[in-house]
Amino acid sequence: MEIFDALMAGFATAATPANLLWALVGCALGTAVGVLPGIGPAVAVAMLLPITAKVEVTASMIFFAGIYYGAMYGGSTTSILLNTPGETASMVTAMEGNKMAKSGRAGAALATSAIGSFVAGTVATVVVTLFAPYVADFAVKLGPPEYFMLMVLAFTTVSAVLGKSTVRGITALFVGLAAGCIGMDQISGAARYTGGKPELLDGIDIVLVAVGLFAVAEVLYAAMYEGRVVESRNRMSRVHMTGRDWKRSIPAWLRGTLIGTPFGCIPAGGTEIPTFLSYATEKKLAKDTDKAEFGTVGAIEGVAGPEAANNATVTAAMIPLLTLGIPTSNTTAVLLGAFQNYGINPGPQLFTTSATLVWALIASLYIGNVMLLVLNLPMVGLWVKLLKIPKPQLYAGILIFATVGAYGMRQSTFDLFLLYGIGLLGVLMRRFDFPTAPVVVGMILGPLAEAQMRNAVSIGEGSWLVFVQRPMSLTLLIIVLAVLILPRLFQHMARRKLARLQQLDA
Repeated sequence: MEIFDALMAGFATAATPANLLWALVGCALGTAVGVLPGIGPAVAVAMLLPITAKVEVTASMIFFAGIYYGAMYGGSTTSILLNTPGETASMVTAMEGNKMAKSGRAGAALATSAIGSFVAGTVATVVVTLFAPYVADFAVKLGPPEYFMLMVLAFTTVSAVLGKSTVRGITALFVGLAAGCIGMDQISGAARYTGGKPELLDGIDIVLVAVGLFAVAEVLYAAMYEGRVVESRNRMSRVHMTGRDWKRSIPAWLRGTLIGTPFGCIPAGGTEIPTFLSYATEKKLAKDTDKAEFGTVGAIEGVAGPEAANNATVTAAMIPLLTLGIPTSNTTAVLLGAFQNYGINPGPQLFTTSATLVWALIASLYIGNVMLLVLNLPMVGLWVKLLKIPKPQLYAGILIFATVGAYGMRQSTFDLFLLYGIGLLGVLMRRFDFPTAPVVVGMILGPLAEAQMRNAVSIGEGSWLVFVQRPMSLTLLIIVLAVLILPRLFQHMARRKLARLQQLDA
């Protein structure tokens, strides 16, 4: 009953006219961002971080959550009609959705995508409502050694999962950790790595890093490396589903939700694995008469399942973000920066220190899901028209928006040089396939991890054995080692097996 009462209080806060308006604007803007190819939710949230600095914190978080979910909804439109997934999460949708569009069934593909997103998002929000408080209660009992190892686990999983190469992921993480050390030492108050610049005494603002790495880098990379692409759009058909489409989609939605939700809950999340897993499951379970549609005219299950898995993962990712302060994607890393911009540290204490904010945010997820369904089904024709905006004008607008927003925070010219320096770093990282999320995660969690490590060593009276003497800390250390070692072990075994097979064939 306590959870229900807290949720009802959250609805009372989220349902105020001002907050409803922010949710609607966030959902609409997020959908528009998702529809535009190449502009992901991380870019949108990062670009808008400076603007909402003066907005009340609850309204701001509801707004960002609307962008977050709206972009996931809107991404399927581009994938289906243009075969241009804006995010890796939409790659699987493009595989079958675009073939359905070419076969004249774009309307059915868009409908099953929107409804599947709504079903999965709602179910995953219920999971967040029911389990997030218990995870927070458990996390409160952890001490500094456990917290430090938990942050090491976050560093490891984000670096290993979000990048194509673990080495590149860890390199990006160390860039973030180094940036997090700039400024005054938390305990001694000594200036560190400031280069004599007084502007750096307070450290580098996380908003500058997020805007530079995502928004500015996106624009500069597009201008430098992406040529002019002529995009062909498939004709829109009426957005509706037949009885047979419903019959095939409903089980796929439910299976996708069941696959995606656990992946969102664990710190080593990410949408790529559950969406591909859902696609493989649907292909395996499809009836013989329907299997022939996969890869040819497009199977509706191949759109319904992965889209549900994608949205379930994205929604459930709020559990580790809110209860442990661990982001599992680019966008949640930027959202973590948004919380810190307001002086709020997501973690187990958040449910007691900022209960009104948390429950209003969770309630807004239910409201946002309904808003997105209303925005996506009847208004899909309007969103498709956004694809006609020329890329040069679009990117120029983003660059101006990001520059004005960054300058407006402190009216500092130094911040602008820093912004574009970080943007150029982001371009280099994209050019050489270094993931950007570990930089943000390292910068935000690095100082917190340093403080917990110092506290843990103090508890152990100077001994580092404190990390292996406590059961929970030791368990987390073993998980960290498993994340680093097991994938390489499996790859080595697979290579040896392949070599043996090749020798037998020879």
